Amino acid sequence: MRPRPTDAVRPRLVGPVLVTTAALVLAGCGSGDPSSAASAAKLSVKSAYMPQPVTDSLAAGFLVIQNDGGKADELTSVTSDIAQDVTVHETDGQSMQEIKGLKVPADGELVLKSGGNHLMFENLKRKPKEGETVSLRLHFTKSKAITVEMPVKSATYQPTSGR
Repeated sequence: MRPRPTDAVRPRLVGPVLVTTAALVLAGCGSGDPSSAASAAKLSVKSAYMPQPVTDSLAAGFLVIQNDGGKADELTSVTSDIAQDVTVHETDGQSMQEIKGLKVPADGELVLKSGGNHLMFENLKRKPKEGETVSLRLHFTKSKAITVEMPVKSATYQPTSGR
């Protein structure tokens, strides 16, 4: 039986084809932009606290989200095992309203404070007491969720940092 012409060519092409395919696959594994990781949002949380709630159904939460990265992000939702719902509120003058999210600026911070933008814990499953800690998860558009352990302070607590 005579070998077909394609059978004779096949062994010589397999090696170069495999090398070319492997090179293309490996090239696709990179991010394409080596600076993208360096410029991503780098989020951390500080100054978190919840004043001891005065009602059995509602509580407020305050914190600062620090972004040490070159890209902005957005806080889109918050979850906690202590409340049925946790909503993000924007304060404008004397009124507040629930909003879908708040921007965390690049190389800046989002401040949630008494009298300003804040979190509302609604339909509390239990009323937290001063000295306890409440666990919550902050969810963002681009960054991974962050778990925060928020201490419960006295109902009249005022942070000393001015936030």
